[in-house]
Amino acid sequence: MKVILLKDIAKVGKKYDVKEVSDGYALNSLLPKGFAKTATVASLKNIELLKKELDTDRKIQEDLLSKNIHEVDGKTVEISAKANEKGHLFAGIHKEELPKAIKDAIGADIDSHFIELEKPIKEVGEFDIHIKAHDKKATIKIVVSAK
Repeated sequence: MKVILLKDIAKVGKKYDVKEVSDGYALNSLLPKGFAKTATVASLKNIELLKKELDTDRKIQEDLLSKNIHEVDGKTVEISAKANEKGHLFAGIHKEELPKAIKDAIGADIDSHFIELEKPIKEVGEFDIHIKAHDKKATIKIVVSAK
């Protein structure tokens, strides 16, 4: 069955990809959970338009980030989170949470796709986070303190 993915799904594809999957997987998992919809001629045309919009939005974000990347380079962002006595955080800080903290501290809009963070931050301390857009790079220091 041909489906259009509405979300990134591991080992299947990315958002708005058109994929051929087994009927059982589509009918029992993807479609009921809202992860995909059946591929019709009309929906394929709509998806092409959505892909173009998504690509232009991403290019605009990359251009804005690459122009303003020198402004964020070397800045420090402070985040406070709940931690135990040993300095371990109760909930890790993921890269999806960093753009809001960066915007609040520095005022720069950075999409989480451009932040390079291998694993969530799970301890109190200072961490250097790299931001990469096109061929430009910046480093931001994240200071995590206990509440």
